[in-house]
Amino acid sequence: MGIDNLIALISAYARFSEADIAIIKSKFTKHNFKQKEYILQEGQVCTHLHFIAIGLLRIFYVRDGKEITSYLSSDNGFVSSYSSFINQSKSYEYIQCLEKSQTLAITYKDMQELYETVPQWERIGRFFSEQNVLCLADRLLKLQSIPAKEKYLEFLKTSSEKIVQRTPLIHIASYLGITPESLSRIRSEIS
Repeated sequence: MGIDNLIALISAYARFSEADIAIIKSKFTKHNFKQKEYILQEGQVCTHLHFIAIGLLRIFYVRDGKEITSYLSSDNGFVSSYSSFINQSKSYEYIQCLEKSQTLAITYKDMQELYETVPQWERIGRFFSEQNVLCLADRLLKLQSIPAKEKYLEFLKTSSEKIVQRTPLIHIASYLGITPESLSRIRSEIS
């Protein structure tokens, strides 16, 4: 299931030969995580990019003792502390599994090897980079300019059903940049 979904996803953005696909598959390893387990903690170097075969994960950082959720991802999504992964520097972020999860992960070293051995892999790297920039730009715009109720309605419209239904409300509120109390009021207004 997981590796086939990964291959289908990347094949939508680049053409790969059977030999290329075999090389790509060989670079990804399966990882199983328990609910609440950390994939990465602040101060560690992010050595892997994870494709979520099944599960629900969040990225967050801590400011003034408070956890701020910056990203949520589930089945067939990718997750990494991208600045730490790209620069191979210490992360200021945490990656935590909100439920039991299984990922297929590629190391930074293997990612670089794929750039050298599978030329089309560079298109995938560009895709990851572009998606990350778009996500950050969209998130910044919404956090700074959209009222809380609109943020939540947009979240409902653009997030997967799994993220909406299974992410604890405290993390959704943090992700939206609003208080849990405000989120509760908004949810009762629209129900």
